[in-house]
Amino acid sequence: MALPALSLSLQFARFKGVERHRAALPRHSVTRWIRHALEIDAEITVRIVDAEEGQRLNREFRGKDYATNVLTFDYTQSPMVMADLVLCAPVVASEAKEQRKTLAAHYAHLLVHGTLHAQGWDHETGEADAEAMEAREIEILAGLGIRNPYGR
Repeated sequence: MALPALSLSLQFARFKGVERHRAALPRHSVTRWIRHALEIDAEITVRIVDAEEGQRLNREFRGKDYATNVLTFDYTQSPMVMADLVLCAPVVASEAKEQRKTLAAHYAHLLVHGTLHAQGWDHETGEADAEAMEAREIEILAGLGIRNPYGR
């Protein structure tokens, strides 16, 4: 079965240590990770930001005054997915270290997670939805050769 088509814009804000994040996110890998999570064709922008921008966006759009790992801004889900995924580099790096994962593996997980959100999946609507979304993430990541991010 052919994977859905993806039009990808990959952006990196300017911040100290950005090169480490660029190295963990080659365009071909980001494309592969997102396409495996898509159910239909998509136009997605991925932006890697510093803690300040991540916190500002989370505060402005979610009312939460801290930087979070990934924010998904989904604009349409049909006839094609259109979304922005914003990942906060310092948070992602800290979590990867804490979870003893490579930076690339953690980015892969968060990009899959954000792509699922862009298609309507939601883990904050109840335990059953959270379990279904986690199971889907695990399945997609296994297909990409990445171990279960939840350690189960």
